[in-house]
Amino acid sequence: MRDLGVGFGYLLKGQRWVGRHGRQYGFGLLPGLITLVLYAAALVALAIWGADVVAWATPFADDWSSPWLGLFRGLLTAVLFALGLLLAVLTFTAVTLLVGQPFYESLSEKVDADVSPDGTAPGSGLPFWRELWISARDSLRILLRAGLWGVLLFALGFLPFVGQTVVPVIGFFVTGFFLTEELAAVALQRRGVDLRARLALLRSRKTLVWGFGTPLGLAFLVPFVAVFLMPGAVAGATLLARDLLGEETAEEDERTGEPVSS
Repeated sequence: MRDLGVGFGYLLKGQRWVGRHGRQYGFGLLPGLITLVLYAAALVALAIWGADVVAWATPFADDWSSPWLGLFRGLLTAVLFALGLLLAVLTFTAVTLLVGQPFYESLSEKVDADVSPDGTAPGSGLPFWRELWISARDSLRILLRAGLWGVLLFALGFLPFVGQTVVPVIGFFVTGFFLTEELAAVALQRRGVDLRARLALLRSRKTLVWGFGTPLGLAFLVPFVAVFLMPGAVAGATLLARDLLGEETAEEDERTGEPVSS
């Protein structure tokens, strides 16, 4: 259980790091703002035309009498929007990281160099286009996994009692795990750790991952919060990645928060 607190501590340390490095924080906001605009437009479109989509998909209900037709299609419309919102939460990080690859790569490297005892940051040595391709490919594979979990949890949500109590809790932990994977991938990919190895590494310390990713996933449910937390989340995930790999990290000065050599 100690790892839960350690994971949450890395989330806070990441936010403190970007708070001390305003320029990095400012650059790190741009990808989130771009993604937010795209997602907001998609959700607004879903809210406006969702009922039309449901009506088109359920022609068999056209002859149903009132109020059953309205209740049935109204429920499906609400479910469609809820599913869209869930997918937005699950995929926001992946899309933002893809849009902001050079921004977050630079931020993660600076965090590594700042907290490393020798002041260096690991590099992949790969050209930018190659890194972008690997990131996009791995993100798609993670999104497929997250989507399967989302569909499963959505279906289980119809179970009496369990669907309204246990399933949402499981959903937040699943979301936290995949959020952490996407964020830690920025630092781990630079170290040559492939997707399969990353997943194995994260599963080996699930409570650490949940301590970092679950509160972050809950925070991401609040409109606009994800945009402002993303730079710090990338910084915190870099610190978490160093912990997972057993890399030495300079301790922080308790008064200033700056790393100091031990």
